[in-house]
Amino acid sequence: MENPYSTGLDRNPANFQPLTPLTFLERAASVFPDHIAIVHGTQRRNYAEFYARSRQLASALSQQGIGRGDTVSVLLANTPAMLECHYGVPMCGAVLHSINTRLDASVIAFQLDHAMSWVVIVDGEFMGLMQQALELATVRPLVIRYDDPEFDGPQTHDAAQDYERFLATGDPLFDWLMPEDEWDAISINYTSGTTGGPKGVVSHHRGAYLLAQGNALTTSMAKHAVYLWTLPMFHCNGWCFPWTLSAIIGTHVCLRQVRPEPIWAALADAGVTHLCGAPIVMSLMISAPDEVKRKLVRRVQFFTAAAPPPQKLLAEMSTAGFEVTHLYGLTETYGPAVVNEWHEGWNDLPPAEQAALKSRQGVRYLPLEQLAVLDPETLSPVPRDGKTMGEVMFRGNVVMKGYFRNPQATQKAFAGGWFHSGDLGVVHPDGYIQLKDRSKDIIISGGENISSIEVEEALYRHPAVEVAAVVAMPHEKWGETPSAFVELAAGQHTDADLLRAWCRDRLAPYKVPGRFIFMTIPRTSTGKIQKFVLREQAREMAS
Repeated sequence: MENPYSTGLDRNPANFQPLTPLTFLERAASVFPDHIAIVHGTQRRNYAEFYARSRQLASALSQQGIGRGDTVSVLLANTPAMLECHYGVPMCGAVLHSINTRLDASVIAFQLDHAMSWVVIVDGEFMGLMQQALELATVRPLVIRYDDPEFDGPQTHDAAQDYERFLATGDPLFDWLMPEDEWDAISINYTSGTTGGPKGVVSHHRGAYLLAQGNALTTSMAKHAVYLWTLPMFHCNGWCFPWTLSAIIGTHVCLRQVRPEPIWAALADAGVTHLCGAPIVMSLMISAPDEVKRKLVRRVQFFTAAAPPPQKLLAEMSTAGFEVTHLYGLTETYGPAVVNEWHEGWNDLPPAEQAALKSRQGVRYLPLEQLAVLDPETLSPVPRDGKTMGEVMFRGNVVMKGYFRNPQATQKAFAGGWFHSGDLGVVHPDGYIQLKDRSKDIIISGGENISSIEVEEALYRHPAVEVAAVVAMPHEKWGETPSAFVELAAGQHTDADLLRAWCRDRLAPYKVPGRFIFMTIPRTSTGKIQKFVLREQAREMAS
């Protein structure tokens, strides 16, 4: 029988519009034009100015021929320009490509070519790095330089167009483009590249809209919340918080560098209510000298991902006035899609039990339809016993469109109608998941993903190295750091200092192993390296 409610009741412009987070800024500027949207040092911009400048950027890009589906790359710190790019770039129909400022030139060149960048907007601090990347790349994009007045360090000035002058060519009343379809791409973010080159994760307007609202609901962000940017905006589009803050008419407090002095100053003087970051950010704040720390007049919400913070750090954060919540997600899920929802009754438990509960990743975000730990072969759910491991998988509207120009990887990631995270975990009896290992051997150090394969490849290029295996070693400050186990080729000699220097010439600094151990690498009967043995050895050495 035909559904009578489906007859003659079709979509039309009156009852259906594509979802996009760009409308959040338009509404904020219309309803609260004078509310402060952005604080950056001495700069203050209200929502009317924020909206106008974003429209100017969209207009200026359009005048350069940038339109639907074109890529605009940015290499920027957490500045007002980065926020404007999160709106202005998609407002002209283009796709935003945010580049990790810690990458080396060769990786940036790969991303520019793979994403087919038409325009790059570069902070003056990173212009030298971008110039090196462009010398290696085949694309020849328009280069626009942003000079941050709050930055007093060395900058590279060249013939690139000035950001403010470029903006001035645009129309602040530009009739910006809604997406033709909410499935249209809004951004592309590159993974750390566990095999081969990095993969370009394509996100759409619908997912960004939903996760941005999910952030507000999950983190209990009230209207006019004040958010401190300790999380890099290049990381999964700042977990979609650049769009969340417009939805709740909040205030962005920009921060170029994560240092204790400006963090504590902003917490006290700017009335910060929320911030995000890896455990290293918490350690940095707590270990600051007493003269730097400030007394907080309100309890501040801190959201962390990566390795679970140790019990001692959680206790110190609580004493200092912070409520810490553990999140989990991937670039492929727009950032956090799992939250450790806290129950009030858990507050009465002993500190050790509370710390154990906080170390779990948790349950699905509101906009995520399904979260499960499944047998990767059969896709059957694992028992809720907190012991049986399976692969963490996602299903819903906040899962990526796929990997750009990589159908094989996309098909593999979505096998069986689930997104396969590559992370291994368990499910506890109450339904909360907890990660136990990473099948792709990704190391998370200070919130940054490090591919063990990338580090191993650098080591294998050394003539003295016969076998290399890189695993995570627990680290009190960074959560984890790479540890390299090396088996030397017959008749060859080297030492840790020489290998460290070798890696520094070929890798970003944070990817260089903190320790080198020379030994015969354990293998299975088929010759496969037994990394679980090495991980245990690394844990023992760190303890």
